[in-house]
Amino acid sequence: MTKTPVDLSGTAPTTGFKGPQLTGQRRGRLRVNRTAVLAAAVVILFAVSVLLGSYTVTIPDFFKILIGHLTGGEKIPGASFIVMENKLPRAVIGTMIGVAFGLAGALFQTMLRNPLASPDVIGISYGASAAAVTAIVIFGASGAAVSGAALAGALGVAALIYAISSGAMGGTGRGDAAGNRLILAGVGIAAALHAVVSFLMTRADIRTAADALVWLNGSLNSASWDRAGVLALALTVLIPAVAAIAGPLRILELGPDAAAGLGVRVGATRLALVIIAVSLAAVATAAAGPVSFVAFLAGPIARRLTGKASLPASALVGALIVLAADYLAANLAPLLLGGTVLPVGVITGALGAPFLLWLLVTANRKEA
Repeated sequence: MTKTPVDLSGTAPTTGFKGPQLTGQRRGRLRVNRTAVLAAAVVILFAVSVLLGSYTVTIPDFFKILIGHLTGGEKIPGASFIVMENKLPRAVIGTMIGVAFGLAGALFQTMLRNPLASPDVIGISYGASAAAVTAIVIFGASGAAVSGAALAGALGVAALIYAISSGAMGGTGRGDAAGNRLILAGVGIAAALHAVVSFLMTRADIRTAADALVWLNGSLNSASWDRAGVLALALTVLIPAVAAIAGPLRILELGPDAAAGLGVRVGATRLALVIIAVSLAAVATAAAGPVSFVAFLAGPIARRLTGKASLPASALVGALIVLAADYLAANLAPLLLGGTVLPVGVITGALGAPFLLWLLVTANRKEA
């Protein structure tokens, strides 16, 4: 039986063709608007963190304090110290580490096409933790020395994981197998480093162990302008690097073979992505400790809000998570726990664990 050919020259098909174009444009504007909403939410939550809480400051007083601090003018007794030495640097560092963790997690998850590939899961945060606890317990380090040890530990563990996954120790290093090896190697190394941390904690005295435990949970209690300055300098270098690598990353999402066919140097691009992502996670961990699950949560939440993998949205979601968790830990938790101030990592960990279970359940449903 002969089928009647479809006429593609009429007006109806033309109208149907324009419809999806307009729909795509509307979807693009919607994604932009949602990213803008996330940015506005970060600004609002930043203001809430500085102005409200256990000590409230009015907006006119805040600007008076800020101008007085910058110009050396009149200060408001008590309020100037609380805002400029506690609340403001705490909010600034919280925003920056949220951006750094959010970008680090999104880079790993997009590159490896696996929602479980974040610095928390693949061992980088444990590298920082093991090095920092070693510095605290064995060498009695504190302050900048602990941050430096954490940075060195994260970079060293990342180099080891990448060497194993890239085939430098006998593998082929090609295709998705390298990505799977990176995750598996990271999980194994994380388990070993977790045992090292546990052993060191058992050998430490009570006060040293308490200091190490606060750092291990991730905390903004020691936020200062010195740390904020170092972190800001690092992000000034790393964020433009993320913007430069974003194009090849989008092509790499198609798969290593397709990306190689389109002219992307897969090995070099992956190495650059790993260096940038590890550096972001390392400087954030050095500034505030391993704030758990921020890097893991930011990417998937941003994807659900914007409809696609988005590095800017992931950075903003990371900042929102840290700011919201720190506000809960510093202001609401003491009301419920008789004055106990929780480290910010306790709140993010409590949020991240059920999200991980939910992600695994939904992934199993899709596969079924």
